[in-house]
Amino acid sequence: MAAQFGRRLRAGAATTAAAALAVAALSASQAPGVTVDDSGRRTAGEAQSAPDAAPPEESATGNSPYYTDLPPLNTPSPTPTIGTPASRGDSEAGIPATVLDAYQQAAAALQESKPGCNLPWELLAAIGQVESGHARGGRVDSAGTTTSPILGPQLNGDGFANISDTDGGAYDGDSSYDRAVGPMQFIPSTWSWAGRDGNGDGEEDPNNVYDAALAAGHYLCRYGWDLSTESDLNSAILSYNNSQDYLNTVLSWLDYYRKGTHEIPDGTGTLPSDRSDGTSGASPDPSPTPPGTTSPTPTPPASEGGGSQSPSPTPPSGSPSDPTTPTTPSTPTDTVDHLEDAGTATLTAQAGDAFTQKISTRAETADGEAVGKVRIRFTITGDSDATFTGGESVATVLTNDSGVAVAPALKAGEETGDFTVRATVVGRTVSALSYSATVTERVADALTRTSSTAVTCPVGGEFAEQVEVKATYQGEAADDVAATATLVTSDLDPSENDKGPYFKDANGATVRTLTGLKTDANGLLTLPKLYADDTAGTFLLRIETAGGATLTVELTVEAAAETSSPSPSASPSA
Repeated sequence: MAAQFGRRLRAGAATTAAAALAVAALSASQAPGVTVDDSGRRTAGEAQSAPDAAPPEESATGNSPYYTDLPPLNTPSPTPTIGTPASRGDSEAGIPATVLDAYQQAAAALQESKPGCNLPWELLAAIGQVESGHARGGRVDSAGTTTSPILGPQLNGDGFANISDTDGGAYDGDSSYDRAVGPMQFIPSTWSWAGRDGNGDGEEDPNNVYDAALAAGHYLCRYGWDLSTESDLNSAILSYNNSQDYLNTVLSWLDYYRKGTHEIPDGTGTLPSDRSDGTSGASPDPSPTPPGTTSPTPTPPASEGGGSQSPSPTPPSGSPSDPTTPTTPSTPTDTVDHLEDAGTATLTAQAGDAFTQKISTRAETADGEAVGKVRIRFTITGDSDATFTGGESVATVLTNDSGVAVAPALKAGEETGDFTVRATVVGRTVSALSYSATVTERVADALTRTSSTAVTCPVGGEFAEQVEVKATYQGEAADDVAATATLVTSDLDPSENDKGPYFKDANGATVRTLTGLKTDANGLLTLPKLYADDTAGTFLLRIETAGGATLTVELTVEAAAETSSPSPSASPSA
């Protein structure tokens, strides 16, 4: 196994000159402006902070511990190659076949669904390495599910975040506190909305590397981040685990994998050995619970992978052994009795626009007292392509000291009609609160011509100028608004005229009503060329938009000039 930089320094096996060369080699692979210290790590001072849109409580992992091992010093060889035999590189540097396939499939799926994110599969690989050592060295079955669950430590506030149970132990086997789960180490409350079915089996399993990799990709691509830019890349990584050292470690592996890697057989990968909480790496094979052993909560499999530790010890003699017996003080979530609306206004927006109103929900006790620091999950339901800011259909928000959680702004899609947003309490079963929202078609309230030139034409000819109008709504350009154009009989008779100017269809036939028109991104609408028949006079073109904006344009067809006969010549004088 190739020795890693951190271990070389600790072991004292490298000379000062060799260490200096190692630092230079690793530093050369860093992003511009980022430096490394004498242990080969990126310095935290150059890392980017997470944006306001991604608060620490939304961390995918609950900020659980992670593996701190750095990449091998040697550049991957061959460079870059996927699918070369394991003999051409150390197992430490290779990626197990099924796990590699999961990373690449997830990145390909995100390229289709969120191309602007520019998610590289190497980023998923870097995070997968740091979180779980690529699912404990690729110990997965043929479907990509880990041979045993990968669990982080109890997030009980003892050196970690304090996150009381949100899933009844369904994912992590712990009904007291949450634990990070699976190859990508999602905490249950995050998985409940970020989970994806990556292998098409109809299930969203955090212990399946295909599901977990796709979920991680969507998580990293929320908020409209473009991961090809350094600032957004750093923000996305920090939102996964809010630690500068975590950012530096992931970026080091990302740089390494971008230079190339190779595929190795499943189950042959090398497990990392160093973790951010100072403990050594876990064994790849969990130790079973001794027969007859009981504990106050469901005993999860032995903790392994990034953010993992040994399972909680069996309680001492005299401790309650009934799993239903409370062993910890109640949390704010436990006191929530119901949800109340906190003054949400009517939710309506035009297609493609942001809703100006936000949903506000208040968590209350049975006595109507506010409950702060409770996670409220907002879920868009119904036949709608509306999303929250960031492109997701689910958002989780922490209540403030007044017990109020304000959902991110809604963004209307192109589908019109009604949909519902449900507010629920994460980790507690209380009645959901439902909010109705409506998306209306795009409208305009005013139409104006962009030219003041008179629109004229001789009989039997064609109009030199095409009619162009601009649609606005509340003074702003109204884009993508439906419109119709009709050559009407008169101001008082909006029926289609049967004579005078006309348009032509694709086959050259006469058309005097155009439907299916839409304004462009600047609210402009340019009508097709107009032609005149042999009827002279003044005619009217009426343009109408969704929302009732109307404009009537006067068209003049001029009669042909009469040709006068020459006067007869006078008779010559006699």
